Amino acid sequence: MPPNPSLHELSGGLPASKMKRVLGAFSLFTLVMSVPQAVTIWVNRQAAGVSIVSWSAYLLSAVAWLIYGLKKRDRNVYLPCLGWIAIDAAVILGALVHRG
Repeated sequence: MPPNPSLHELSGGLPASKMKRVLGAFSLFTLVMSVPQAVTIWVNRQAAGVSIVSWSAYLLSAVAWLIYGLKKRDRNVYLPCLGWIAIDAAVILGALVHRG
């Protein structure tokens, strides 16, 4: 393997357009997988074991990616970040409100 493999090599030979779709699907999938955490906190009022430090790091990361995506004018970066910011903030707020 060359010292600096190309994106094409790293993506298993997928064309860039397909790789973009795969990454978009994973971004949406992982976002949806985080929703049950927020639902558990807000509906069941159960926040035991939720790490505010971890979720705050996720929120900070999402904000950084949002800024990057806006600067690059890349919808594939900044639009998912809006969802991540909403979910992360909901989990953090819920954990603070329903801490038991």
